[in-house]
Amino acid sequence: MNTRESVRENECKYKLAEAVKRCMKTVAVENITVKQIVEECGVSRQTFYRNFIDKYDLINWYFDRLLEESFNQLGSGKTLREGLIKKFKYINEERIFFSAAFKVDEQNNLKDHDFYMIYEFYCGLIREKTGELPDKKTRKLLEMYCQASIYMTVQWVLKGMKESEEELADLMIDAMPPHLEKKFKELDII
Repeated sequence: MNTRESVRENECKYKLAEAVKRCMKTVAVENITVKQIVEECGVSRQTFYRNFIDKYDLINWYFDRLLEESFNQLGSGKTLREGLIKKFKYINEERIFFSAAFKVDEQNNLKDHDFYMIYEFYCGLIREKTGELPDKKTRKLLEMYCQASIYMTVQWVLKGMKESEEELADLMIDAMPPHLEKKFKELDII
């Protein structure tokens, strides 16, 4: 695929993401159909399925853009706190999308996807900085920490975002198990 095709494909994906976001304003995610999404943005079902497996794949793809944007510089001058604040600000800006997406518990849901992406991100970051995969204890603690972080993020969104993005980031860092905190300090992440 050449650059022009890649740009066009990306534009189409964003167009579909904007359409699903508009649908989420009036319809629960589980009730949104691919037909509604494609009609909302004026593309064919074939175009949708050329880019995504289902509506949850579209939602997860859109969320991945958030992770790329908020965490891509972590470890190269940006701290975990800065990455979390950026992520929470983006979630706040897109609160309708995330409020709808985080309510879904079906297969391929955003909460599970968020866990997988963040867990893999942290494991990859540790590997990049140390040259080795995290040990078993670190992986288990990361698994628990990431699950708790996602739970708190979902609760923050669904209960009206009462804490500021900075307060939530600080709470997430304060909740980090001591073993992870020590490792992240050694790696100059926090």
